[in-house]
Amino acid sequence: MPDRSLSASASRGLTRRRFVTGTGSLLGGLALAGTPTAATHATGRADVTAALTAPIAPGAHVPVLVVGTGYGGSVAACRLALAGIDVHMVEMGMAWDTPGSDGKVFANTTRPDHRSFWLRTRTRQPLSNFLGFPLDKDVPRYTGILDAEDFAGITVYQGRGVGGGSLVNGGMAVTPRRELFPAILPTVDPAEMYGTYYPRAHAGLGVTSVDPAWWEAADCYQYARVGRRHAERSGFPFVFVPNVYDWDYMKREAAGSVPRSALEGEVIYGNNHGKKTLPKTYLARAAATGRLAVSPLHKVTAVHPAPGGGYTVTMERLDTTGVTAETKTVTADRVFFAAGSVGTSKLLTRLKATGALPALSDQIGKGWGDNGNVMCGRANHMWDATGKLQSAMPTAGIDNWDAGGAFAEVAPLPTGIETYASFYLSITKTPHRAEFRWNPATGNVDLTWDRAWKQASIDAARTIFDRINAKEGTIYRTDLFGGHRIWGDHLTYHPLGGAVLGRATDNHGRLHGYDGLYVIDGALIPGNTTVNPFVTITALAERNIEHIIATDL
Repeated sequence: MPDRSLSASASRGLTRRRFVTGTGSLLGGLALAGTPTAATHATGRADVTAALTAPIAPGAHVPVLVVGTGYGGSVAACRLALAGIDVHMVEMGMAWDTPGSDGKVFANTTRPDHRSFWLRTRTRQPLSNFLGFPLDKDVPRYTGILDAEDFAGITVYQGRGVGGGSLVNGGMAVTPRRELFPAILPTVDPAEMYGTYYPRAHAGLGVTSVDPAWWEAADCYQYARVGRRHAERSGFPFVFVPNVYDWDYMKREAAGSVPRSALEGEVIYGNNHGKKTLPKTYLARAAATGRLAVSPLHKVTAVHPAPGGGYTVTMERLDTTGVTAETKTVTADRVFFAAGSVGTSKLLTRLKATGALPALSDQIGKGWGDNGNVMCGRANHMWDATGKLQSAMPTAGIDNWDAGGAFAEVAPLPTGIETYASFYLSITKTPHRAEFRWNPATGNVDLTWDRAWKQASIDAARTIFDRINAKEGTIYRTDLFGGHRIWGDHLTYHPLGGAVLGRATDNHGRLHGYDGLYVIDGALIPGNTTVNPFVTITALAERNIEHIIATDL
């Protein structure tokens, strides 16, 4: 049993967590009717798979086409279907509903295989080295679940599959502190977001909080308790945050009564059991209406006005090696761009530059940011063991936003061995914004990111970890990113912006210049949310689609 001092500390953390999230107590009365139960979340693919069996036919006409199946697109599809509107979604990635030869749908984090990466012949893992050894290896080219998309100066990690980023993130369902919201989305009323749309998003996503008493005693969160001890001894607030994992399932994992998933390190290449991804929540609810159809392995390449009204959409059907097996043209009365910040921004930049949609705003492609992501590890003393068993679902962070401009997720390092290491993903305040630009010489869309811009994020993160190291007498790890580097400053997990709300679109995501075209994903958010962004993307989509249904449909 935990002692009184630990229980008191957990209570303080949970109080602070309620301050950070601000919406958890409202979930019960706002749940989506018919959302799958926890048992469904934990034990199998949801009923959305029934909607994946009929790819869109060449020449088809649909009332609504949603390009992408991540958070924004899934919210739009769900709310439109519930309103009685037929929706077809196209997704560049796979459905992820069929087990592989090992009996599992998704590969393990520590043993990546062909399922792990999108159209690569060698893995590109965020942690490229460990204890002096390189981790990447050759794999067959395949339409795997995690895309490591390289631009000049930065690699952007994105989920590929029905469910988008929900398939590959750590489930940290963090709501920004309300006083910070005006800097995130200045044209959106905080009162409506915190009073209505954040609670609605929490309900739709199945957000819950870990049992603090269980957390205090669980071997799999020893690493997080070490993170708390170090943070609090250095004077930083340690904040608990909710997650979309099924905590009852995790308890059964720990007890050995169900197959391990989070406790098997399953996270960035998918989670086989306990995580409530979009196919188990919003998409399952949409599928239950009978008005949803989804075409996986379909990539939209062109959109332009149709002669008879609506829009002509060209798409390629891919095979699992990425080769185009078929090119299709369909028409849609309305198109929602929801391919993620990068996917939506690249497509719209191309469509404007090549004359398919020339009247798009000059703001298309602008305002893109990396959410200030930077990673680091710390080498702890032998008496601060972080545990061989680590849950892949993080539960807490260190909040130094006001003083240093950083919020640091206390992240797992689920290697299966004792590492005596603490690992962190920081979200930081950074002024730098890049732009997507059409390159006619190559026929590609480039990103104007400068690797040197990451120094602002490193400086913000150091306000936390330099102080902890000084207090604890510890040092940074230099074996995680190659080249004896301390900082994982080469990547982002949280791409945001490129079609910013109120600039490239109106204040509800309608694209300027074209009736019936909308953006409804992370491209609307200008570069930073102060915390992990998917709850904000979901809540903003809830706000926008409610208005669009009421006024446009």
